[in-house]
Amino acid sequence: MKTSALAFALFLLASIATINAQSIDIDKSKVKFHITGGGLFKVKGTFTGMQGDFNLNTEALDSSSFDICIDASTINTKNKKRDKHLKNEDFFNIETYPNICFKSTSINTTETGYITKGELTLHGVTKTVEIPFEYKNNTFTGNIVINRFDYDLGKDFGTLRIGKEATITIICVVE
Repeated sequence: MKTSALAFALFLLASIATINAQSIDIDKSKVKFHITGGGLFKVKGTFTGMQGDFNLNTEALDSSSFDICIDASTINTKNKKRDKHLKNEDFFNIETYPNICFKSTSINTTETGYITKGELTLHGVTKTVEIPFEYKNNTFTGNIVINRFDYDLGKDFGTLRIGKEATITIICVVE
């Protein structure tokens, strides 16, 4: 009797873990960004290759968490020369820092949706950030503005050619 109760309890725990863990749709998930260039125009781009653990239960946010990375080498601004430069030591240094990662420490509701607080690691620098987001139709859409100097991105380039702040939209589609 004890063995069957233990087996049932383990089955329930495994089922709950499976319900909370969602698989990221790598083909549909991406991070979009834009930053001013030369003070006159916006440089737009994307990152893909999103992977990790997406566990969101809107009925039990205390048991929810995100531990997600994107592949820094997938940067695409539709300009091969610029993308090559962004991948080198001046900016993302993808050989040393191949991933950009976020790990949540909390997820809470807001008047307009949700907010997650956590650690964003970019270019070897980790900072605590808050990302307001919506979750509809199995899609997480969050927005954040980061200061590139906080992460030592292009620190030798002033703000005349490249803006200081990048606006980022995270789109994570789960199955």
